[in-house]
Amino acid sequence: MSTPELAIGSQQGSLLPEIYRVEEVIPETHDTFTLALIPQEGEPMTFAPGQFNMLYAYGAGESAISISGDPDLDGASILHTIRTAGTVTSALRGLRPGDSLGVRGPFGTSWPMEAARGKDVIFIGGGIGLAPLRPAIYRTLNRLERYGRVRVLIGARRPRDLLFMNEIAGWPVETLVSVDRATERWRGHVGVVTPYVRNLEIDPGNTVAMICGPEIMMRYAVMELLNHGMRPKDIFITMERNMKCAVGFCGHCQLGSEFICKDGPVFSYETMQFWFAQREF
Repeated sequence: MSTPELAIGSQQGSLLPEIYRVEEVIPETHDTFTLALIPQEGEPMTFAPGQFNMLYAYGAGESAISISGDPDLDGASILHTIRTAGTVTSALRGLRPGDSLGVRGPFGTSWPMEAARGKDVIFIGGGIGLAPLRPAIYRTLNRLERYGRVRVLIGARRPRDLLFMNEIAGWPVETLVSVDRATERWRGHVGVVTPYVRNLEIDPGNTVAMICGPEIMMRYAVMELLNHGMRPKDIFITMERNMKCAVGFCGHCQLGSEFICKDGPVFSYETMQFWFAQREF
């Protein structure tokens, strides 16, 4: 059975934050930015695609943020792409180069990069959901000879909500970008991204799909992939729940018997299909 991968040391991120310093603040969209962080002491952490850190803004609190940078750049700063949505993320947005914050991690399971070797790969990202997928896309691009046909489908509400557009054009794989509501200047695809999944040519027995985005988008993308004949164990999703402790103690992110922070955030659809069948789960 294909399962999310657990990196060595992935559960060793302690309850005590380490001090990191902001190296750069990168504006991404009108409400989203990327923090490039380096440790105050020692080397930057190693991580696996799909893992997350707990970022602690002094005086505001802590928030779970997926790592969004290249996992194969040794010694590089750690990137976190963040959408401003509350007290903690607003405080993080107020940081400037040289400021410090607390970091715990990395935590969680990762995208199944080894299980996907030799297979076709489909990435489907919606909105801010492209950020947790980007390390897996980087890993695939860095080792493209290990994979078959690679396709990336990206959706957002409006053109101004699209992430990483300057680099997406340079990805040497098939890429489709669509927006729900176009502007007069938009010349790309219009509409939600899931109907494009319906039109893909898929070898269902030799394809792995990785999906991150709003739960309604993931639900319909999974349905289309299943209609293509893909097996639930070959479809992977990352869940975004209210994670507080990151080690499965507090129960805030519990979903049935699973703790999203500890057993996820990456799950096979085979594991989550019962919950996806429930209304307003």
